[in-house]
Amino acid sequence: MWKRLPFRLRGYLITMTGVLLLSPDALLIKDTQAGVATFMFWRGLLLGSVLLLIAILRYRTQLPGAIRACGAAAWWCPLAFAGSAWAFVGAARLTAAGNVLVMMNLAPLVAGLIGMLVFGQRLRRQTWVVIAVCVTGACLMAVGEIGQGSPLGLAIALFVPISIAVNTTVASVQRGDRQRGVDTTVVLPLGCLAMLVPAVLLGGAQLPPPEDVPRLALLALFLPAAYFLIQTGPRYLPGAEVSLVMLLETLVGALLVWWWLDEVPPPLAFVGGGIIVAAMLISGLRDLHRQRRKAAAGAPDERLLQEQAMQEAANTD
Repeated sequence: MWKRLPFRLRGYLITMTGVLLLSPDALLIKDTQAGVATFMFWRGLLLGSVLLLIAILRYRTQLPGAIRACGAAAWWCPLAFAGSAWAFVGAARLTAAGNVLVMMNLAPLVAGLIGMLVFGQRLRRQTWVVIAVCVTGACLMAVGEIGQGSPLGLAIALFVPISIAVNTTVASVQRGDRQRGVDTTVVLPLGCLAMLVPAVLLGGAQLPPPEDVPRLALLALFLPAAYFLIQTGPRYLPGAEVSLVMLLETLVGALLVWWWLDEVPPPLAFVGGGIIVAAMLISGLRDLHRQRRKAAAGAPDERLLQEQAMQEAANTD
């Protein structure tokens, strides 16, 4: 069943699953009492340990070769991964949450521009339209929380979409010897290491408050799977489309905060969330209609061509 799905649809399903698992992150961060450095230390340590274990179990003695196969992504993706985490937490402490969310929502646009200007990636016109509509919807969700903050906080918040865009775009342009791209999930433990170093230097290597231990344990349960799946998305999709799917975190996260903390979102949040869901649903249905129309017209089955290319590549190994 899975192998019969088009590569693009696989990428969307993988990334959406990762985003759904990541959605409780904002709720758990909001509910913890530990300082920033302590929180980031345990976040990086727990997340990195689980991701490293997954990488070792998957590749065993071939893990060093899998990391080298990532090329430039072995450097850029870990740094961007750690940078986005630190920028988000730091900005949230210095400016209003709505300001940070608005900045985060720019990630698909930034990823599209980086892919086009730096790597020569070409996105469909439909993708650009969906990005514009979804960014507008996500901004409507955050507009009720926009407030005044320090210029430093806004500057730091700007690094969040840039870091996310760099990670997803660089990962998506690393091509392997198969139809899919290179597996860059193996470099995520390096990103956690880059996350740990500043935390240690800032004195975060200490025990968290006892009431935060269950929340950190939940993060260790959800986050590794979430980031593993999200980092797998660029193997099937351009970085801009992966960043686009990540906008769903804003919607699902807001609903979780509403459900758990009784913080009712403003009416515009529901409007913005509806715009995001409608845009992605219409885009997906349009893609399915286009694929069926091509098949009815006798066009070659792209899925079969991809599987044939993969089989031929496997036979030459």
